[in-house]
Amino acid sequence: MTRKTIKRPDFQAPMGALFEIYEGISGKPDIVSIAWEREEGKVYRYDLPIPKRLDPEALRTVAHVVERIAKFIVWAAGGWKLYLAGPDEIVRPIARAYTPRGARAFDWDFFTSIYGRPVEAVVVPHSKMPEMTEKPQRVKTVADGCRIGFDLGASDFKISALKDGEVVFSKEFPWDPRNAPDPAYHYARITEGLKEAAAALPRVDAIGGSTAGTLVGQKMGIASLFRAVKEQNPDKFPEAQNLFFRLEKDWGVPFAIYNDGDVTALAGMITMGRKGILGVAMGSSEAVGYVDPKGAMTGRISELAFAPVDFNPKAPRDEWSGDAGVGAMAFSQQAVNWLAEAEGFAFPEEMALPERLKTVQAAVEKGDARAVRVFVEIGRFLAHAIPWYHEFYDYSNMMVLGRVTSGLGGELILETARTLLKDVYPEWAEKIDVFMPDETARRLGQSVAAAQIPQIRKGKR
Repeated sequence: MTRKTIKRPDFQAPMGALFEIYEGISGKPDIVSIAWEREEGKVYRYDLPIPKRLDPEALRTVAHVVERIAKFIVWAAGGWKLYLAGPDEIVRPIARAYTPRGARAFDWDFFTSIYGRPVEAVVVPHSKMPEMTEKPQRVKTVADGCRIGFDLGASDFKISALKDGEVVFSKEFPWDPRNAPDPAYHYARITEGLKEAAAALPRVDAIGGSTAGTLVGQKMGIASLFRAVKEQNPDKFPEAQNLFFRLEKDWGVPFAIYNDGDVTALAGMITMGRKGILGVAMGSSEAVGYVDPKGAMTGRISELAFAPVDFNPKAPRDEWSGDAGVGAMAFSQQAVNWLAEAEGFAFPEEMALPERLKTVQAAVEKGDARAVRVFVEIGRFLAHAIPWYHEFYDYSNMMVLGRVTSGLGGELILETARTLLKDVYPEWAEKIDVFMPDETARRLGQSVAAAQIPQIRKGKR
């Protein structure tokens, strides 16, 4: 991929846009309703009050916000059918966007591939809007026996081995899955790592995994890990999608695989004893997961790497989805790269993003003001995202981790986010604790947590 230097545009906070709409309301408002339906009749619905009378400029503002909300919800919850209710001039262009040739064609194709059915967008009266329906499930974690956990990222994967809750092996394995068009590469590398972990145990009772990308059960949907397979070798993509079933058959033990974001949140619940956690992992991309206030998982896809966090249409664009101001451009190695280039860092064209990150992290440790500003800016993005994410997730704890948060850069991110949150959003600062686990947990916590998900069959040890 050819990387281009991105100029820093003005940031437009989502909550600022919402406040602007609310301030324009006098008397009884109109309502724009947005709902996405997904598997098992699950529905995520959001109702936005808007002014009854809108001049052309206000109409454009409201329409933009509604479009961004519709986009956010599908990447937060998932869905194959979009329901819209409200003024035609606002909702009908959004419905047209979710078509194979519409403005949201990438999203249409993505979710059509995940669910195996064409995404549909319909405009309905408010009386026909589906109600909010979610089915959270408690996840019981156990640490008994001999377990292996893995966490698949885009630049490395991590594997840990546990014996009765004690970590006896942990290792990070470099790999380059995004440029591998044959899923045999993925299978061989993961198998290699699992065998090395197994060698540290007297036996293997269970295997749990965490992976970037979307999952429907244990079937992989779309993921950057298999992007080259889908684009260059599409006949092999079903093999990639069923990779975890193959691994389960190979090992013949209880096997469980979850989205890496959900495992991030689960790791927070295990290590910190907290519930109502939104986990945000800043790595090759942004991975987000959620454990609700009762300690249950909601089954949302939470692929917030593609969800908007900056409402400026001129914000940096994600090269895969083509959309502007999404999470991947604020909370990832990609964010560090474009912010660093905007600050004057010059990287060799052939230097990969992980190495660019290390360069900027080394610079910040030496007090380089440009590098400091990179991580401060990510902290600023995070502060504005916290109340915005709270619009869609009921959480009181945000756990931040991932390669981008290592070292002094991570401390700057956290300090900036906390300070700005208190100054600009005091209501949310009082009810949301933003924290990072220790360095080891930040790097390996997901693999350790994943190992504790599968239930060992009685009599099998």
